[in-house]
Parts: sequence; structure tokens; C-alpha cells
Amino acid sequence: MYEDKELQEYRDLLKPPTHFEEGFDWKTIVGAIFIGFLMMPGSMYLQLVIGTGIGPAARWVTIILFAEIAKRSYTELKQQEIFLLYYMAGAALASPFQGLLWNQYLIQSDAARMLGLTEFIPGWIAPSVDSESLVERTFFHRDWLIPILLLVGAQIIQRIDQFGLGYALYRITSDVEKLPFPMAPVGALGTMALAESTEDRKKGWKWRVFSIGGMIGLLFGGIYVLLPTVSDLLFTQPIRLIPIPWIELTRHTEDVLPAVATGIQLDLGLVFIGMVLPFWAVMGGLVGLIITIIANPILFREGILHRWHPGMGTVDTIFANNFDFYMSFGIGLGLAIAAIGVWHVIKSFRTETAGGRGSWKDLFHPPPGRGDFNFWISIGIYVFSTLAYVVLCVWLVPTFPWIFFICYGFVYTPIVSYITARMEGIAGQFVSLPLIREASFIAGAKFFGYQGIEIWYAPIPIHNYGEATVNFRQIELTGTSIRGIIKAEIVVFPVVMTASLLFSQFIWRLAPIPSSSYPYAQELWHLQALNTLLMQTSTIEGNSLFFQALSATSLLSGFGFGLITYCVLTLLGLPILLIYGVVRGLGQSAPHGLILEVIGALLGRFFFLKRYGAMWRQYAPVLLAGFSCGMGLTGMFAMAFTLILKSLGRLAY
Repeated sequence: MYEDKELQEYRDLLKPPTHFEEGFDWKTIVGAIFIGFLMMPGSMYLQLVIGTGIGPAARWVTIILFAEIAKRSYTELKQQEIFLLYYMAGAALASPFQGLLWNQYLIQSDAARMLGLTEFIPGWIAPSVDSESLVERTFFHRDWLIPILLLVGAQIIQRIDQFGLGYALYRITSDVEKLPFPMAPVGALGTMALAESTEDRKKGWKWRVFSIGGMIGLLFGGIYVLLPTVSDLLFTQPIRLIPIPWIELTRHTEDVLPAVATGIQLDLGLVFIGMVLPFWAVMGGLVGLIITIIANPILFREGILHRWHPGMGTVDTIFANNFDFYMSFGIGLGLAIAAIGVWHVIKSFRTETAGGRGSWKDLFHPPPGRGDFNFWISIGIYVFSTLAYVVLCVWLVPTFPWIFFICYGFVYTPIVSYITARMEGIAGQFVSLPLIREASFIAGAKFFGYQGIEIWYAPIPIHNYGEATVNFRQIELTGTSIRGIIKAEIVVFPVVMTASLLFSQFIWRLAPIPSSSYPYAQELWHLQALNTLLMQTSTIEGNSLFFQALSATSLLSGFGFGLITYCVLTLLGLPILLIYGVVRGLGQSAPHGLILEVIGALLGRFFFLKRYGAMWRQYAPVLLAGFSCGMGLTGMFAMAFTLILKSLGRLAY
């Protein structure tokens, strides 16, 4: 993994600067308001309609708009100002209240009724099914007071928490151990490219490539998003030239491919994503899909996939197959990948030479001007936030053993976070140990007498801060002071919470969620609810459905398959990214979008790379960003039409 050639291309692309600036000024404050009140509603709407938001689009549109305003004001945006806008756009688009939209559906869902869990879902995540607020579809009701207060409190702790253990691990792995963080320059170079684009260079390739992608996104988004939305407002039925979320083929292929979910998702954005993703990761997904297509009919004939029957669609087929085999098999695969990650961390300790490392003095003497604060303050933040989570959990779930919460926060979290931080620093890979959280819940139920499902919704202190080290490395590479990031967080938080509440309320009042007005949610939320609630039955008294679905044989076969595949790939000298792709393609999600991703990867590798050479690696992300921008703009137009026309309809009565 450390020597993988594809990852080697990203290593040492950028050296840390010697000059740092905060980049925080009035432009940052205006940018936060712009993103929260103009970009967020469009992103929330697209998530419910097509399943993807406008994250990249929001960043590009915000920066381009502010760059043009600055140009006409005879000034320009500094690199640090651009990075702060980029950073805030990512933070602002994670709408916290979308979780409450999911909660209101979950407590009313057919899945909860079918599994007999409706009465067990705690009232502090959503009101009971007989609450007037669910009938009126409003958050402005006293029944929502406790869920909203808990959400706000958890968000405050989370915002503070990111400057705790994640920052401490960044100081250890970057300043002391001098790990290269091969994927950090990718994000940093993107914002640096934006900084260059603020200059008046009409002949530059970035604007030209971005504009091409933007026009493609506008044209496709007009057909895929805008046309169905506007026609639904004007006529009795929406006009959909391209089915959302996919063309369903499972019932047409069930005779030839029993127990195989088939179909195709005609979202052009998947082609652009396939061009940007590592080629071998996409090919690994294709291998996993082919294995699934071959294996499922065999498993069906052998009686392993026994819950599937003819007539099932994609959602029911995937759920039945997960229940019978793939959930356990996927757990085994996840354990294998985690074991591989731990092995590489151990191996890296043995092979490192002292010459490339710093000393522990560097931990307390960071580079000047970077905006660092005392290392022990970050440890104090980590201890405070973890204890806050523990107190919340003990209060919300008093019958669950409190010792588990202590072990989550002060034993498991620092270990897995350090392993991940080193893996990110060495090879750009995230490490996750699957089902640790779930297994501990089940142990609490089995050995300590806990019964119920409240623990599944509690804000337990299991976190993996290793990924945060990459974000801090990106901040460093762009020459942005950490103090500027802290100020931006203080500004963004109230804007995000206010905008998220207002627009979640408005979208919910327009139509029930899910419903035909939100086709992606209507199609996929039922499957997500089934998978979520199936796991939660494991802490209910009796022979739960989770234990019926869990198979030791399937789990061990997945673990063995993962390790054997890794060994074979290593011996053959093939890219290790293949195994990550294989895991993604092995029947654990809808395979319909993978086809277009593969087409994009093949086009990028064998056509565009040959035609444009090494520059294609720089073109592809900008092209994807332009396409996302175009799609995001059509989503915003669709949202605006919907809000205006439906608001006028309400005013008439």
C-alpha cells in the first residue's frame, strides 16, 4: 500500500509554505450567509430528489462569485480567503436538521411497524407517532423542543471537539513523525487553482475546462432535475425523460439472474466521478459487481439467499440478500481491511528510519505563524468533549452500563484514531473497524441485561479523528492560519443552525417526506430504514432478526476472502486499491450507478489520458467541479420555483 504507484503520483506535490495568514475578514462573514441561505436549501432539496447535494458546486459558485465581485472592486481574493470560503462551504452544507427529517420518517415508517420497533424509538429524537407536529409537518411545536435542544447541544460539542484529538494527532504525525500525507495536496492544489483563477487570465485552461463542465451540468440538470420539478408544479404528473433514481430491470432479468438486483442509474455525474476516482478502485468495484452477479444465482440455488423470490424489485432484493448473506460477509471483509491497515501501521514502525523523523521537541515548538495553540489545550478539549458525551449518554440511557462509554471515549477512540492518522499519513487510506459499536451494544444487552434501542440513538463517544489530520495538513499547505479556521467556525455555526432549521421546516411543509415530490427519498429511505432497524432488533429481548441474519460462516468467509485477495494482489504486484473497490461492489449497495462510473474511468484512462497526457489529471477534477456547479445551479432554480409557486398556492388560501 505504501509503495502503490497510483498513490505515489500524489505524494510530495506541494511543500508547506513559510508564510501564513488568517484570511478572515468581512468577505468571510458575507460568504457564510450566502452559503447558508442560498446554497443550503438547494443542496437539501437535491439530496431528497436525486440523492446527491451540491457540495462541490457550492464551493465553486461561492468562490467564483466573490472573485468576480472582488475583481470589479479593483481587488482580489487572497489564497487564504479562498480557502476559508472553501472550508466554510463544506461546513455549511452539512445540514444538521436533515437528521430530524429522517427521524420523523423513521418513527412513522412501515419498516418500524413491520419490525415492531415503533414504540421503542425514544421520544428525544422525534415525537411519538400520535403527535400533532407530525400531522402538521412542523418543527415549531413543543414536542420537538427536546430533540432540537439535544441536536444543538451535540453540534456545539462537535464543533469544539474537532480541535481536540484530531489536532493533537496532526501535530504528532505531521510535525514529529513527518509523514507525507499523500492525499492532502490534492485538496490544497484545488484551492490554489481557484486562487489563480481570480486573476484576469482569459486564456487560462481552468476557466475554459470549468465552463465546459458547467454547461454540460446545466443542460443535463435542466432535463434531469428542473423539467420534472417545474412540470410537477404546473401539471398533475411530472415529466421525467430520465427515470429517477434509476431504470428498474430486476423483474425483467430475474429468470436469467435470480437474486440479482439489476438496473442502471442514468446520472451523467457518475461518468465524471469515474474519471476522477483512482482507476483501480473503480475497476475493483466492477470486479466486485461481476462476482456478485455470478455468485448470487449460485447462492440462491444452494438455498443461502432463501428470502428472495421472483417479483422483488431492487430495494427488496438488496435487503433480502443482505439479511441472508451479505451483511455477515461484509462484516468479515471490513475486518480483513482493518487488519490489513493495522498490519501496515506496525510494518511502518519497523521500516522507518530515524533520519526522516522530527523530534518530540517539535510537538511543543510548531512552525511560527501557523496559528497553532498549545498541545495540552487540544488534549484538554478532547477530555472535555468526551466527558460531555459520556454525561449525555448516561442521562439519556441510564440503564446501559456507563463503563462502556468511558471505554469508547478514552480507550477505543484514541487507538483507532492514531492507526487511521498513520494510515492517512502513509498511504492516504481510512481505517475503520466494523461493528465495534454494534458489538458492544449487543454485549451490553446480553451480559448486562440492557433491553431497548435508545442506545442506538445516543451520542456515544466513538469517533475516528484520524481523518481530521488530513484537513489540518491541507490548512497548512494553503498557508492558512488555524486561528482563521477557528474564527470561521464561530461565524458559520449560528448561520448553519438557523438556515438548516428554517429550510428543513419549509421543505417538509411543501410535501410529506418521503413522497412523490422527493423520488430518491421515496425509493431509498425504506431500504435504509429496514437495514438500520434490523440491526437495532439485536438489543430487544428474544431471538432478534439481527441474530437471525448474522452468520459466523459468512463472516469468516468474508474475512478469509479479504485476506486472500490482498495476498494475491500483493504477490502479483497489482494495485491494492483494487481490494477497496471490490468491497464496494460486493452486493452491499445498489449497483446501478457503478456502470456509468466504469464508463467514466475507461474514458479517462484510455481516451482522455492518451489525448491530453498528464494534464488530464488536473483537467478531470475541474471538469467535475464545473459539472457539479451546473447541476447545483439547476437544483437551486428548481428549489426557487418550488418555494415561490407553492408559497403562492398557500397564500391563496
